[in-house]
Amino acid sequence: MTPVTASPTTPTAPTAPTAPPIAVEYPDSDGQPMAENTLQFEWITLIKENLDWLFAADPQVFVAGDLLWYPVEGNPKIRQAPDALVVFGRPKGYRGSYRQWQEDHLPPQVVFEILSPGNRPGEMSRKLLFYQQYGVEEYYLYDPDSNRLEGWIRQEGILDWIETVQDWVSPRLGIRFDPSADPLVIYRPDGEPFVSYGERSRQAEQERQRAEQESQRAEQESQRAEQERQRADRLAAKLRELGLDPEIL
Repeated sequence: MTPVTASPTTPTAPTAPTAPPIAVEYPDSDGQPMAENTLQFEWITLIKENLDWLFAADPQVFVAGDLLWYPVEGNPKIRQAPDALVVFGRPKGYRGSYRQWQEDHLPPQVVFEILSPGNRPGEMSRKLLFYQQYGVEEYYLYDPDSNRLEGWIRQEGILDWIETVQDWVSPRLGIRFDPSADPLVIYRPDGEPFVSYGERSRQAEQERQRAEQESQRAEQESQRAEQERQRADRLAAKLRELGLDPEIL
């Protein structure tokens, strides 16, 4: 019988340790200024603040200005920072950036851009293509220097240019645009125009002063009525002293 010889065992090569995944950074700033001049800044804040006021009572409407939006996880180079954006279906609250995959995959439905002299046609065309590709439903572009408003609405999968923006009502926001006024006037659904924080504070102060004046007038009327009542009581008392019944006079 031939003896059975055991086959030599081939040693197993050690497994190389798996490198940990590289964390992807999504910066909260792109290093660009929010606005290039005071006029552009005023319009950005006017629109953002009024949208905040408009949806203040709805906890599921998120409004932001100049916030970096990252639509694609893992690719921080794909990003845009609209001058103002509105997201329906996402809670209010602090965000360093809007990372769409962390926001129930919801893109901003409405965005605004305010032109400045430094904006170039190519840059604005790229923004339009970005907003079309990543799901924006309404896009509004305003040039405060020329008082020119343009708008796009998503139809059949693309952002279609709005031919007539005069008295156009945003389907999502319910606001109405009047570019025939110079500068542009934007009206809330209740018919009140968008106003700056300073103007709103002035209006609130005027309302407070009117309310105070009404309160003072009411107090004065109350005092006059009380004085008349007291005079009538004194007269009635005097008549009774004279033996007369004031009720039958």
